[in-house]
Amino acid sequence: MTAPNTLNLRVDGMSCASCVGRVEKALNAVPGVSGAEVNLATETARVTHDGTVTAAVLSETLDKAGYPAREVETTIDVTEMSCASCVGRVEKALNALPGVTAAQVNLATGRATVRYVDGAVTPAEIAQTSTAAGYPATVHASGRSEDTTTARKEEEITSLRRSVLQAAALALPVFVLEMGGHMIPAFHMWVMQTIGTQTSWVIQFILTTLVLIGPGRTFYAKGIPALFKAAPDMSSLVAVGTGAAYLYSVVATFLPGLLPEAVRAVYFEAAAVIIVLILIGRWMEARAKGRTGAAIKSLLGLQAHTANVLRDGKIMELSIDDIRTGDTLVVRPGERVAVDGEVVDGESHVDESMITGEPVPVSKGPGATVTGGTINGAGGFRFRATRVGGDTTLAQIIRMVEEAQGARLPIQGLVNRITLWFVPAIMGLAALTVLAWLTFADAPALTYALVAGVSVLIIACPCAMGLATPTSIMVGTGRAAELGVLFRKGDALQALCSVDVVAVDKTGTLTEGRPELTNLVLADGFTRAEILSLVAAVEERSEHPIADAIVRAARAEAVDHSELSDFTAIAGYGVRARVAGRDVLVGADRLMAREGIDTGPLAETETALAKRGRSALFAAIDGRIAALIGVADPVKPASAAVIAALHAQGLEVAMITGDKRETAEAIAAEVDIDRVIAGVLPDGKVAAIDALRAGGRRVAFVGDGINDAPALAHADVGIAIGTGTDVAIESADVVLMSGDLRGVVNAFAVSHATMRNIRQNLFWAFGYNAALIPVAAGVFYPAFGVLLSPVLAAGAMALSSVFVLSNALRLRRIKPQMDERDQVAPRLPSRAGAVVQAE
Repeated sequence: MTAPNTLNLRVDGMSCASCVGRVEKALNAVPGVSGAEVNLATETARVTHDGTVTAAVLSETLDKAGYPAREVETTIDVTEMSCASCVGRVEKALNALPGVTAAQVNLATGRATVRYVDGAVTPAEIAQTSTAAGYPATVHASGRSEDTTTARKEEEITSLRRSVLQAAALALPVFVLEMGGHMIPAFHMWVMQTIGTQTSWVIQFILTTLVLIGPGRTFYAKGIPALFKAAPDMSSLVAVGTGAAYLYSVVATFLPGLLPEAVRAVYFEAAAVIIVLILIGRWMEARAKGRTGAAIKSLLGLQAHTANVLRDGKIMELSIDDIRTGDTLVVRPGERVAVDGEVVDGESHVDESMITGEPVPVSKGPGATVTGGTINGAGGFRFRATRVGGDTTLAQIIRMVEEAQGARLPIQGLVNRITLWFVPAIMGLAALTVLAWLTFADAPALTYALVAGVSVLIIACPCAMGLATPTSIMVGTGRAAELGVLFRKGDALQALCSVDVVAVDKTGTLTEGRPELTNLVLADGFTRAEILSLVAAVEERSEHPIADAIVRAARAEAVDHSELSDFTAIAGYGVRARVAGRDVLVGADRLMAREGIDTGPLAETETALAKRGRSALFAAIDGRIAALIGVADPVKPASAAVIAALHAQGLEVAMITGDKRETAEAIAAEVDIDRVIAGVLPDGKVAAIDALRAGGRRVAFVGDGINDAPALAHADVGIAIGTGTDVAIESADVVLMSGDLRGVVNAFAVSHATMRNIRQNLFWAFGYNAALIPVAAGVFYPAFGVLLSPVLAAGAMALSSVFVLSNALRLRRIKPQMDERDQVAPRLPSRAGAVVQAE
């Protein structure tokens, strides 16, 4: 479901960056709209508004602007309707849903036909709206749209291929008749002696007219109205350029007396071949754009369509749309897990590599969590559905990738501002070119003016500019998802490139986050069993990994737990509770100091443990120090290699932790961290990030716990470990799906590769125009006799877009920067040199 007061729409008719600017301008002019972001590559618009704007209004606005919103229709089966008032209530609820433009409910059939803006809402959300209104509904089987985007793109590719073949078949004789005579004198003589010049021109006129009103009709249908609205786009450039060549040729053919004899020539072949070449370019673009969404298609392919559900004591196969939270699902060997859940009984190993990137199947038993989209191994189990539909992990991943792919980077804002006036400027430049030739050139000046003007119009089409950034973002973020790196916010792609310092949390990030109890030093008057019983009872309520180590140790020693009451978590200090009538306090030395409890001789022992890399906690019973608890949290195998890889990129690495300095420095020395900031509370991590920013440096923070959320949100780029808490993940810009820090290196690699790819695309798009527009205008003709043919201009323009798309698709070959043995890959990314192996 889209965010409140936000609508996502799919927009038709956009072909270049200037179209993007006009769509945004039209949407931003709607009262109540606070922002509109349009993505040419995904053909979508994201509109933020004050809650008063409806999809119907936006759709109407886009229609008037000449870029209609794509609407689709679905049917839902509605139950429990009994009268016309029920129909009215369902229709009112559906029509109020953002994205719905019309809803009609039929009481007799029990169905509702809903028309909605594609991308703004889904059939499942429509059905859920009816259910929430009190009338349970499901998506009607025959009304479900399965992967409509892919089907539409395939249809577009097929249609363009058909147009290319038709246009080429008609244009080829025109090209042969005209250009063949210029290139082969004998062929020219043969034409003159058989059909003659006039008949040849008439044949060319007929065939070219068929090209323009057939396959080329789309350019005129869109381009001419845009001209009358004073909002010319790429189609306008093509329409004016080919139209000028065509009309000039018509006059030369049928009204030759209007032209001086020296300039009586036809350019039918230019008009026809330009249409063919541009259609070929669009066909190739469509094929390439279809591949830019490969990551989303592969993620969608992970979704199960049906599942075996236990209902009323019977196992029945149901559509995934019909699964409800709390249902018990049966998973057989080799089957795909349908939704997220918790194993009830049975045991197996599940391949979670498609979600986490980890190649080793994970053991699952009662109480273990399973994720929708993963594949069961040889065993079988039953699990209870905990998250279904759009709430599943896979659905959230898909949503995050889609949002990142549709994001606009800061660099795109500059491109859009330039391209908004680019087409009008080109049309003005073309007019100036014609005027200059007519004024200063010798005869046949009119012919030269026409050739130069048409060439400028054709070669300057800004398709490549509009595609340069969004296609790279789509492919880059999609490849990142395949590597287990999710960019929740697309602008993090650009922000990561400017990071100077990577700050990491310790527990659960650098270390396993599953510490083990290594030491229990008792004060006089206390026994091990007594302390473990009291402390484990308190720590069982805590979510901290150290607490889990204590509880596991107590269970291993079969220590009984006592009754607990008045539990309180003291953020950054520790925990307190009453156990069996006794006041139990467990936490760091600062907690003891705050409570006025003397740690006595245990303080020296705590210092010694810290120097050995142990995390130390004190336990106090009834206001008296009782024990020192030492816990070791082993460093993750990949941590040292990750730090080395970050150093190789020229990045400084800092560790920010709440642990004592001695413990933190022991870990830092083991993995070669540059700077340690220890003993800080959650708000202290925010201050530590500000300290690291000294000198204008930009900081990325990597963490996984609830206490990391403020730092993740405050850093220039927050990177959350996917195995961490939901709060941490929601606060981050980038999420690593596995608990492996290697994803940090991959995130930087994807960021550098994508931004380099964008810069390459923009350099080509703008450099191409800067270099060839003067050539097309004829500035080299006086000195070198070089005048670019409109046909060659059309070919160059089409190839520029294909180059940009092909270059973006190279990002699909980004390689992981760390291998499976936690070692640095042979070629590390370098801030000064090549970023990634993408060739």
